[in-house]
Amino acid sequence: MASIKTMNFDHLIGQTVGTARLLNKLDSGAMSVVFVAYQQTLKRQIAVKILPKALLTPRMADLFQQEAEAAAFLSHPCIIPVYEIGETDEFLFFTMQLIKGKALAHYIRLARHNVVPSKRMMPVDTSIKLIIQILDALDYANRLGIVHRDIKPRNILIEGHSKRPIITDFGVARSYGGADKDQRILVGTPTYMAPEQIVSGIVDGRADVYATGVVLLEMLCGGLPYPPYDSAVKLLKIKLRLQDRLFSQTPSQMNPAVDSELNDIVLKAVAYNKDQRFQSCGEFARALEAYMAK
Repeated sequence: MASIKTMNFDHLIGQTVGTARLLNKLDSGAMSVVFVAYQQTLKRQIAVKILPKALLTPRMADLFQQEAEAAAFLSHPCIIPVYEIGETDEFLFFTMQLIKGKALAHYIRLARHNVVPSKRMMPVDTSIKLIIQILDALDYANRLGIVHRDIKPRNILIEGHSKRPIITDFGVARSYGGADKDQRILVGTPTYMAPEQIVSGIVDGRADVYATGVVLLEMLCGGLPYPPYDSAVKLLKIKLRLQDRLFSQTPSQMNPAVDSELNDIVLKAVAYNKDQRFQSCGEFARALEAYMAK
């Protein structure tokens, strides 16, 4: 069966897609591939995301369209801008800003492999400042009725020059309180997925609070103190069984630079019961801002 990993895209180099000419392959995911392209009309480099029709299913087409429309609807400095959507005989595509930088996952991994044990987690100040900006963008999206549902370090790009975080991949975003047409399909990434997302798929902005809290915990701790698991399904079951006992260590136990106040903020964000979390990404951001002000 064809997959992105087994497909060859070399023949697309030099082709014109919309108003841009494809230059080289930049990245690929589970269902799509991203190219660097030159937009001839505005004389600039952009990114073009392509979904081959050879892989197309109705659900994948819906998610792809949904990603483009959700991102295009939102206008925020920390959300990827989308320019154009279209299709050719061979694929669906949309064009977006080319972010010159690396994913947050890269920086977490870089810190984790530091030869100095005390530096195997990202600096506290840097982590909080990035998360506050991410929360501001998510709060903006949530207030407009869009829940991202797949916040994780790989979906957050750090712009090289400004160090600004840019949220990408709205492929599984959902309108507020909405659920998927097929409830048997679980969407999101198990590592960062809120418990209510596992149980019902019906979520609000508190699911984004949870995922962002897990990302912050990972940045501060250099990793996630989950119990051992050998599959995504096992992790989902562990989350539902252990609830607030999920993490074997707290952030302050793993990182001496994390004090009790910051520890409590992180643990509130990742509370199993959504009613016990911050009730919005904005509230979470304000708690971190107050902490930083001290």
